[in-house]
Amino acid sequence: MGIATQLDLLDLSHSEFARRLDTVTADQWSAATPCSEWDVRALVEHVVAGETMVIACLRGCSTDEANDVFTGVRLDPDDPVGHYRRVAAEAAAAFRAAGDLTQIVHHPAMDMPAAQMLWFRIGDHTVHAWDLATAIGGDTALDERLLEAVWESTSPMAPFIGQLAWVGTGPRG
Repeated sequence: MGIATQLDLLDLSHSEFARRLDTVTADQWSAATPCSEWDVRALVEHVVAGETMVIACLRGCSTDEANDVFTGVRLDPDDPVGHYRRVAAEAAAAFRAAGDLTQIVHHPAMDMPAAQMLWFRIGDHTVHAWDLATAIGGDTALDERLLEAVWESTSPMAPFIGQLAWVGTGPRG
């Protein structure tokens, strides 16, 4: 799959997440999500932290700096939706500006090509769009093209992805 298609899928994944985020009401920010440690606010903060971190990675930060960025982000309490929209747009622009996504970035999980990190972001937005929709009782149906692409990019990692600390606590079967 070409970079242009991946960037289109990133935009689509941003749209899927934003579509649910736009419907969150004031009383739903503390609603439980399928991610047992997170309420809606923490879930959105996680997504914002991921976007903020990839911007730093694409600018050449070290692994430690990327981890510090990821763990240091706090969601804007006065404008959480706007905060998400700003960093999502900046992350999309950073991927586009990078051009050659074969460059190695220093992600907290491991050094990887920027194209792989792009797939991680597409997958993160897709999964968390469903999590968010589930938490707020919204539309959980996701774009089929997006689901197929995420499955295609993620399924080869199934034997070991659950062992990565930032994904889970162990294999899920």
